[in-house]
Amino acid sequence: QVRLLESGGGSVQAGGSLTLSCTISGYSVNGHCMGWFRGIPGATREGVAFSYPLSARTSMNEYDDSVEGRFTITRDNAKNLVTLQMNSLKPEDTAMYYCAAADRDRGCKSGPDRYQHWGQGTQVTVSS
Repeated sequence: QVRLLESGGGSVQAGGSLTLSCTISGYSVNGHCMGWFRGIPGATREGVAFSYPLSARTSMNEYDDSVEGRFTITRDNAKNLVTLQMNSLKPEDTAMYYCAAADRDRGCKSGPDRYQHWGQGTQVTVSS
């Protein structure tokens, strides 16, 4: 059974930082697209960071314009772990953050409908 478990969410003031972690079991991160999405009730989830698997030890990342330069996605294939480092947080970053995995290795920057495996989410709240 595939399981993705996010952790690291919380409340922070604007300008602060948080690091989210996603631990995956029953599925290999190696060779698959990984992404972080965020959503608020009643709205479609939006992708903020994407990791392309280039090799067992290297990857390439893409970001939504809204987080470019502030967020960093990393993957550790050996540990089956994906993280999202979030710096210079803004109130508009407030959302539930989800880790997701796709059964492919290209076109990683895409909508949530192209990701097959999801975690339950972790809440991030940024106050002004």
